[in-house]
Amino acid sequence: MTGANVFSSKGGLAYTELRRRITSGELAPGSRLSQYELAEEMGMSITPLREAIRRLASEDWVVMDTHRDVRVAAMSASEARELLEARFSLEPSATELAALRRTEREIAAMRAAADALLPVTRTWGEEAIAAHRAFHRAIYTASHNNVMIRLLDDLWDKADRYRRIGLELPAGAEPRTIDLNQHHEILELVVIGDGAAAAGLVRSHILNSLGAMVTDTLEGREHAAYHPIAGH
Repeated sequence: MTGANVFSSKGGLAYTELRRRITSGELAPGSRLSQYELAEEMGMSITPLREAIRRLASEDWVVMDTHRDVRVAAMSASEARELLEARFSLEPSATELAALRRTEREIAAMRAAADALLPVTRTWGEEAIAAHRAFHRAIYTASHNNVMIRLLDDLWDKADRYRRIGLELPAGAEPRTIDLNQHHEILELVVIGDGAAAAGLVRSHILNSLGAMVTDTLEGREHAAYHPIAGH
């Protein structure tokens, strides 16, 4: 194996681990990455770590400044809005395709994922977020459209950071039973092959999701910061 291939392999491992830490919140938004410490911790030289960082930067997970400092990308209302709009455009279409293309094995996987669902609330936390994602992924992977699947995988990785914010908002303390029930309704529409109805319900589901509430909250905070009330 050549040195380049060794670095490429180790760079891939570093990329996967750093991305996991960012998406889980272990590396907080805006935090500085200590590259030499991370390389030592992962048991590799600085070269493959930097390879991983360049790849993460190209995907907007980290930001590199002119002084070679690297920070985890901050979270913003504008990114939250873009993620919501992208999901609204892509996921209903993927769901409609899933209703046409799903196999019996995929239906079984969807039902298993639905059985594991929990309300995405502060009470259930990370367990609910993981189950929620697994259900939606079971649906959209049945689209058999690899481009859509890759885009949605990346979108969900980034959007889950915002869902964690949602757990701390007042909405995060609500039971969210409507959301939970809609998942089962979406599943049954996909199973019977009613793609149009499934896509329509997914659109409504997204517009009333915790992610949408987080987006509205962040936009409201940014507006208040830029337009303070006179006299205050």
